[in-house]
Amino acid sequence: MDPAQLDGLPRLVFDVVLALFKPLFAFNQYDSFLYWPFLTVALIIAVLVFLRHRRDGDGNFFRRYFSRRVWGHVSARADYKFYYINGVLFPAIFAPLIVSGAWVGGMIQTGLTSLWGEGMAQGGGMWTSIVYTLVFFLAYDFGRYLAHFVQHRFDILWHFHKVHHSAEVLTPFTAFRAHPVDLILMATFPSLATGLVNGVFNYWSGGAAGFYLFFGLHAFIFIYNLAGNLRHSHVWLSYGPVLSQIFVSPAQHQIHHSVEERHWGRNIGFALALWDRLFGTLYVPKEHEHFVMGLGDGTEARYHSLTGMYWQPIRDLFQIDADRNTPAGDS
Repeated sequence: MDPAQLDGLPRLVFDVVLALFKPLFAFNQYDSFLYWPFLTVALIIAVLVFLRHRRDGDGNFFRRYFSRRVWGHVSARADYKFYYINGVLFPAIFAPLIVSGAWVGGMIQTGLTSLWGEGMAQGGGMWTSIVYTLVFFLAYDFGRYLAHFVQHRFDILWHFHKVHHSAEVLTPFTAFRAHPVDLILMATFPSLATGLVNGVFNYWSGGAAGFYLFFGLHAFIFIYNLAGNLRHSHVWLSYGPVLSQIFVSPAQHQIHHSVEERHWGRNIGFALALWDRLFGTLYVPKEHEHFVMGLGDGTEARYHSLTGMYWQPIRDLFQIDADRNTPAGDS
């Protein structure tokens, strides 16, 4: 039977069962970092990195990158729980709070039409698609950078972002280790940025603009995701002193998780290092660096439970408010 034909209680039961099982099949979902092409390419790259630097450490591939010390760490086990619970709850409860890029695009297109009349109706065309694909990706990546930037710059947002940075080891599941407030913010900023681009291009092309897709994803986002899982791993993949000025390598993002003061607030970008260079947050390693990951203040364990992940940031915020409202001499 077609699920679309269900209604009432059967439809509710179907939706609940689907929500409970969907996170378990992310390897077959093109919009997940755990989509099988991304995992496959990441594994191939990891093998190549291992072969090139085989003499630099443990000579066993599996011990170096798949040890129980990392994948069985209490922090990694917390990641697995966060991945599943967020995968079930976020789409149903929190996703509706994300500002829709389509809505923003529609508002922009309507506003431009009211100001200057109908668009130029240039149509689609190859060059329109090429430019649209590129500009969309730039806007998307800048939106993600800006969201990440404010998470590090404003205390009220940092309390929620600390959940992600409390990871003491990195696995691909660490990408899903985030408070819902963090997830909403990280999705809304790119939606606003790409919505603006959509509105302008739809107005200009008469609604015929479209970007290039690959495996169901924006072509450039698909390419970025091929190495995306290595960002949250212990596979040291640097793009070198030149390319690291243009693209953020997995090694640079691993540095972003470091507790070392020289690394604080560095390499905030995702795909492009352009924004880090522009805002002065770029850090390009000259060699393989070794560092501890986490918050650096010994509080990481507070966030390794589900209650800690969801409620600790709120507790921290209330504590800040209490401290600020306490008259001098009463503490």
